[in-house]
Amino acid sequence: MNQIENNTSKRTQTCLEFHLSDEEQTVELGRKLALASTIATTIYLHGDLGAGKTTLSRGFIQALGHVGKVKSPTYALVEPYQLAPWQVYHFDLYRVGDPEELEFMGIRDYFNDDSLCLIEWPERGFGMLPEADIAITLKYVGEQRIAYCIADTEIGQKILATI
Repeated sequence: MNQIENNTSKRTQTCLEFHLSDEEQTVELGRKLALASTIATTIYLHGDLGAGKTTLSRGFIQALGHVGKVKSPTYALVEPYQLAPWQVYHFDLYRVGDPEELEFMGIRDYFNDDSLCLIEWPERGFGMLPEADIAITLKYVGEQRIAYCIADTEIGQKILATI
């Protein structure tokens, strides 16, 4: 794990880099993020197809008590999980052709005080989504993944400080 702090803008940005040698480490990073999320949080997940976005989401969702499979909601766009005290929403916006489609599904209603939101392909919803507390980019480097985690909000910085 490497940490970089960027104070060049009006607010502090925290960046962490995690080297994930296998699927289990990707799941574990998701688990740590979930357990550190003690307030409503929005996490953007960037990366190519197969980079590990859904794998990380599985670790996050199962850490909060979900038993069973966690599938990518590619066709449904969102998969809800009621995991007391949270409502967890796992979005996959890969098939969104126009961000306006999100307005028709009531996207703003998902982001509230008891929501933890994981959003795959957030760039497809540009202009319709709230700011990310943490933006994670997953990339393959050789046989391993690297997760670049950037926190732009105080909530995101607190989460990254605890994992």
